[in-house]
Amino acid sequence: MEWAFIIKALVGVIAIVDPVGAIPVYLGMSSGKTRQERRVIARTTGIAVGSALVVTLWTGQWVLKFFGIGIPSFQVGGGILILLMAMAMLHASPPRAKHTQEEAEEATDKADPAVVPLAIPLMAGPGALSMVIVTGHQAPGLWDKVVISGGFVLIGALAWLTLRLSEKLGNYLGVTGINIINRVMGMVLAAIGVQFIATGLKVLLPGLG
Repeated sequence: MEWAFIIKALVGVIAIVDPVGAIPVYLGMSSGKTRQERRVIARTTGIAVGSALVVTLWTGQWVLKFFGIGIPSFQVGGGILILLMAMAMLHASPPRAKHTQEEAEEATDKADPAVVPLAIPLMAGPGALSMVIVTGHQAPGLWDKVVISGGFVLIGALAWLTLRLSEKLGNYLGVTGINIINRVMGMVLAAIGVQFIATGLKVLLPGLG
């Protein structure tokens, strides 16, 4: 197995899922709910995030084939999306591809915002799923995908644990701490987005290579 590829893929997905960045949204949406209700929301969100990542890893390429979309074109499009999200994170503002103010207002009226919008699209959104599809295409072998799937399950568990401890983490990190983490994740995503675009363009425009 290609452990370097696996680790790189998982780090990239963790950066774009960014559970810490979801803490303020989660606290806002779960305000007024009992402790037990908040725990259920956190657990359901973690399960939904892990499930979305694993399902996309194994089925994403078939969806692209169905619509006749080539991986190079998808890499360029996904890279642009990831780069835009990274720029928003570097400015400490929530990427609109993940979450909008209108969605936040609508979610306040929902009894259970765990799957939508907390899991999808806030954490396992278009950028994360784009990265997962490309990762599935680039995976060297079957067992690499199996190990990555296990890693995605752990990312779902990390999302659950982060939300479960959101009040303590929020008090400890504060707004400044959360923004610093978001900016670091944004830097990682910016590099990944540029790499995606460059890799896709080399295939679409061979003269650039």
